Amino acid sequence: MTQPIDFDVMTPGEGDQPGVSKSDRQLLTTLFALGREVASVLDLDELYRKLPGLIARITDFHAMAVYLVDERQGDLRIAYAEGYPHGSTSVRLKPGQGLVGRSIAAGRPLLANDVSDEPHYVDIVPGTRSELVVPMRRKGQAIGALNLLSRNLGEFTPSEVETLRNFAAAVAIAIENASLFESERRYSGTIETLAEISREFAGILNLDELLERIAHQIKRLVDYRTFGILLVDEETGIVRMQYAVNYDERLPPKAVKVGEGLVGWAALHKLPAIVDDVSTDARYIKVVEDVRSELVVPLLVKDRCVGVFDLESPELAAFTKEHLEVLTPLAASAAVAIDNARLYEELRRNKERLAKEVNFAQTIQRAFLPTELPKRIKGVDVAMRLEPARELGGDFYDFLALEPYTLTLAVGDVSGKGVPAALYSAFAAELVRSRTFRRRYTKVRTSPAAILESINTILHERQLESYYCTLCYAHFDFRRRRVTLSNSGLPYPIHASSEGCGQMHSPGVPLGSFPGVTYDELTSDLGIGDVFVFYSDGISEAMNEAGGEFGTDRLIGVIEQHRSLPAKDITDAIFAAVYDFCGEAEPNDDRTVVVLKITA
Repeated sequence: MTQPIDFDVMTPGEGDQPGVSKSDRQLLTTLFALGREVASVLDLDELYRKLPGLIARITDFHAMAVYLVDERQGDLRIAYAEGYPHGSTSVRLKPGQGLVGRSIAAGRPLLANDVSDEPHYVDIVPGTRSELVVPMRRKGQAIGALNLLSRNLGEFTPSEVETLRNFAAAVAIAIENASLFESERRYSGTIETLAEISREFAGILNLDELLERIAHQIKRLVDYRTFGILLVDEETGIVRMQYAVNYDERLPPKAVKVGEGLVGWAALHKLPAIVDDVSTDARYIKVVEDVRSELVVPLLVKDRCVGVFDLESPELAAFTKEHLEVLTPLAASAAVAIDNARLYEELRRNKERLAKEVNFAQTIQRAFLPTELPKRIKGVDVAMRLEPARELGGDFYDFLALEPYTLTLAVGDVSGKGVPAALYSAFAAELVRSRTFRRRYTKVRTSPAAILESINTILHERQLESYYCTLCYAHFDFRRRRVTLSNSGLPYPIHASSEGCGQMHSPGVPLGSFPGVTYDELTSDLGIGDVFVFYSDGISEAMNEAGGEFGTDRLIGVIEQHRSLPAKDITDAIFAAVYDFCGEAEPNDDRTVVVLKITA
């Protein structure tokens, strides 16, 4: 049996004779040239590809491989090979296994002139007759080895071994330099990728889309097999799978309590967990059958954990500290983006809910407004139109007929806009109705002024100081042919008759502003063809883009021009004039017009 030659214990008599021969000088010259060439290469893949050609200048071989020590797992892996059968480069050797393992363990070259006589030989490349292993050492530690194989017996000479041993030292330095350069380049690229990913995450507000993009982008940085994003439900204390890649769809979505399993532990303690072998960790909860290692990274927003990244692998020790260093800043960016997306989703749901509620409130508000006169009212043509500045408004109107040949008309305007104004106007409108019908049941003949005084008292007692209501309350008596009205701050109604067109001056303090207020009354006769226009200040104070007001004079002009038309046409003419005046300017207040025309 031929034992491999240990070149650290060889004596001059066992190898070349003392002195430097011509061939030795040639090898030395070649060694210097090769050293310069490998030192100039900083790309690791390029360096590996270049090695076979450089080594061929020293000796012949039919296959070669670069073995490196895997520091995490402690075994040897093939980093590069040439002449090896397909699939054989995935072979890993344990320390001391084969000539490669023995050479690295001993830190010396080993040469087997005839591998058939070598009991430690590992047959990977068929047809091999001789093998030379030269360890690559750096700072006193073996980082790997050059493994040369030949089909010929006794292919490698001691002189070539010595040259290759020196060359291997240069290769070790070159590999270290290239690895450092690649690490720096990879780090810079990672930083750029993280910045790019963070910017992308910040622009996505749809949670499902965001989680999908996170999973896709993490794949660029960490080659996972199984990946999940679990989010913390703060109300229930459950960490629940929200997005998964390569999980068995037949299994229920992963969900654990905060504190349970690796996922729950990371969420509770706000710390990452790297487990090289899950079978040895009591925290692990088995979900996927073939998982061997796991990495869990918490998603933190300040002091809150909103969820975790969960990466699993069928390989032992698949995740490194480098993976964690990459995922930690990414998890921070993702956590903020996820938190924002969840807030946006909540706001969207609230907005949809509010939109439904507002839509229903609009329906209710419209239901409060009468669409026509009571059936028994004859000789009167009435039209009404209300356009709120927002979804809900504070304007209202009502028609009430308590006695034959009478009609009570009320037009109101509540301060403010939106939901508060709508609620206040509904309350004020109900007060108008209740105070008016109180006359019927108590048989008390209450005047318009007394109605306003009663409503004012009630509104003021409710202590809604920031809100008030302007209201014009008019009682038409068609048998006596007269109208009596009282006003609490609504723009003066306009009366158009054969004698002219002008305002009915009836001043008054807005309802609910002060206690104990009294109101004046104004009475006017009714004639056939007379037109009465009641309106809110959203009409007279409508603004155009230049800041000008529509004004009462312009309104009177429109009414004078169209007074012979039916009530609806007069109403439409008023709104058309307002639109034409305002142009593209947004309404600054609710707009209400009620036109009553005496036809008989």
